[in-house]
Amino acid sequence: MLLLPGAPRAAAVPGLASAVAVFSFTVTLSAQSARCALQRHPSLSNSSANCWPRLHPFNMFNNYNKFYHRKALTSPYPGSHVERRQVPEDKVSWLIEWKDYNPVEYTAVSVLAGPNWADPQINDKGFSPKFNERDGEVERRSLNGLYVVENGRPRNPVGRTGLTGRGLLGRWGPNQAADPVVTRWKRDRSGNKIAHPVTGKNILQFVAIKRRDCGEWAIPGGMVDPGEKISATLKREFGEEALNSLQKLPEEKVELEKQLHKLFSQEHFVVYRGYVDDPRNTDNAWMETEAVNYHDETGETMDNLPLEAGDDAGTVKWVDINEKLKLYANHSYFIKLVTEERGAHWSEDPGPGCRG
Repeated sequence: MLLLPGAPRAAAVPGLASAVAVFSFTVTLSAQSARCALQRHPSLSNSSANCWPRLHPFNMFNNYNKFYHRKALTSPYPGSHVERRQVPEDKVSWLIEWKDYNPVEYTAVSVLAGPNWADPQINDKGFSPKFNERDGEVERRSLNGLYVVENGRPRNPVGRTGLTGRGLLGRWGPNQAADPVVTRWKRDRSGNKIAHPVTGKNILQFVAIKRRDCGEWAIPGGMVDPGEKISATLKREFGEEALNSLQKLPEEKVELEKQLHKLFSQEHFVVYRGYVDDPRNTDNAWMETEAVNYHDETGETMDNLPLEAGDDAGTVKWVDINEKLKLYANHSYFIKLVTEERGAHWSEDPGPGCRG
């Protein structure tokens, strides 16, 4: 049984020693020392400046508390009046001893009601989840590797959030989502690409939805159903949220499916895989996602897919991409990575950037 420095005794996890070794390495690794590595992933081999952290997000673990784990500390908890225990920045990491840490326990009534997308409570009779494994049709493995299970509960790999339980999340541990980033070039009435007047780079647009639950703009993604492939989730969620596919007539659904298949069969690349800084995260349940960019180079495919809000979306529209975007969770970060890959405009002040 392995003890992390300054942490309580945790349940043994197969292979945990190697996971902690990697964890220790990534904590000390500087994001700048990692810089950029070319051709780290076959689908990105054509890029001239592919950043290492894009597909290996935990190599930026030393930045997680400041960047990826900020919204997970906010109060009140979404959809409630529950206030988290305040967690100072220097106490977020589990590696830092905090004997007086006394987080608030909260799981929403909607989760406790036992819908089919939610786990039972940890101590419920007959519930024996297989953490860090594929548990029947439920994926309990994390995209970021092994996580600690302490007192029968999985522990948020990024650190303390000031709240235990599951909040609004259905699964103990990782809750897997998929985010399709559908993009096209902004064009004038003659069909020519529009470049930014300062940077000279072409302006990219993406399909954004305004979430009904919080009113923030976001990528039209959603949760992966048990046993569902990520690719199927990406297409299904985009259809439901951005095209209102659930409300279409049978003949309309047939045509819609053809166009969706065309779009989602095109060249694409994985933007990000891993932990998401989500305001719903707790010490025992957290969001993870696979964000994938589907780019309509000519714009012709999306011309045949008129946007129509549905499902969880209040509004849907094409949004010009730039650094001023304020999006749900860390969706702005995903969008920024897409602009880097496509060579599109992001900021009038390029800064140090990412160099090969």
